[in-house]
Amino acid sequence: MPHRSVRLPLSFAMAAFTAVALTPAGALASPSPDPIDLDQVNPTTVSFGGADALPTTRTVQHWSGETQNPADGVTYRYNMVGVDPSTDSSATIGVDIIPLVVNVDGFTFSASDWTDAVLASPLFREQGFAGTTSFTSRIGTQLMVPGGVPLSAGGHGQLLDVTMQAGFNRIGTGYQLLLGDPAVYDPVTIDVNGNHGTTFVTPAFDQQHNQVRVAYLDQVWFQTRVQNLIGRLHLDPTRLAIFLTVDTLLYANHAPGSSFVVGGHGAGHVTGQGAGSVNGNGDQPVNTFVWSSWLRQGVFGPGAWINKDISGLSHEVTEWAMDPFLNNTVQPWLSANAPQYGCTDELESGDPTVNQGFAIGSNPFANDFFVWSAGRQAWMRFHDPTWHVQDEVFIPWFMRIAPADNDMTQPRQFSALGRYTLMGDLNRVPEFSGPAASC
Repeated sequence: MPHRSVRLPLSFAMAAFTAVALTPAGALASPSPDPIDLDQVNPTTVSFGGADALPTTRTVQHWSGETQNPADGVTYRYNMVGVDPSTDSSATIGVDIIPLVVNVDGFTFSASDWTDAVLASPLFREQGFAGTTSFTSRIGTQLMVPGGVPLSAGGHGQLLDVTMQAGFNRIGTGYQLLLGDPAVYDPVTIDVNGNHGTTFVTPAFDQQHNQVRVAYLDQVWFQTRVQNLIGRLHLDPTRLAIFLTVDTLLYANHAPGSSFVVGGHGAGHVTGQGAGSVNGNGDQPVNTFVWSSWLRQGVFGPGAWINKDISGLSHEVTEWAMDPFLNNTVQPWLSANAPQYGCTDELESGDPTVNQGFAIGSNPFANDFFVWSAGRQAWMRFHDPTWHVQDEVFIPWFMRIAPADNDMTQPRQFSALGRYTLMGDLNRVPEFSGPAASC
């Protein structure tokens, strides 16, 4: 059951994801364990199932729109959270945070220790987006933009609100999509047996004092646990449910090492058995939800610099807002930046830009980490006290709208043309300066 009062943060904080090598926990007894080098793999995300958008008020507030794709001549319809941006009105969506305590391999991973950090992040606290911004232009490259180049001119507020405003060129108008102060539930414990998960440690860290241990769970098994909790906790379908873990990744196809999943979102009506259905008919309540981990610095390494603290949550919360029922489809697209998704017709705003993002603000919850520098033959201490946020693509990218015709989004920083991602010109990957490639 939820606490009687909403837990509010004591101070501002931020989050991000990073990449390093991980070694199976059991392999530490071996003198020469073979590490799983996460710098050489691409983190991915998953769908936790979807539901039809029903003519019911027993779900999250949403609106319907449409955009014509000039490349294939098709007008694509979509449902998004909140209110139609053209109305210049505001919507506030309630949020429930359910911290999960994962017990696996004799270790405990308690998200309750990190709820205050999430509450203090730009997901729920206002943040300016017009200052100097550090960002990634490609995997493993962190750059600093000099001179206070604005990420989003005039943008100030919660991350999701500014992202949606920029995506529909409504900065400075009355249009808003806000997340209310969350209700934090009592933690829920999930016990994992050896058939459904294991743990890893990060061998790139000082083996005496600075290892980061990571829970690594079967995706299908974990997804069922999350869906069952929606019914057991009697969650309000008009609110966003966020299932929070810490230092937890998933693997697909019941095969550890096959993938490293950092987040997912889903929708479904709740049956009497508490299972999330992939279909909703009539006037049933339709719950929408997000899962992601708070990942400490050092879980990933420099090759996936952006993937720490709230990076995964920023990815999933924005995708939830743009595709709450997971049934928005577009012309199939392929991203060279994110080949792990293959050719897909899903309107998932964070998938193409995975590993692309920016750091902003001040995060007092950031931890130090150490990486071995072969060149200096020494352990190097790093401290990155900022929030780490993933970039997101906008509707014109999916709809193949040419740069000269794109007036749907906020103008770029260095031209009057509309941007294709939140970062605009600050994202230097060429495929995000124009519309998506077909496949």
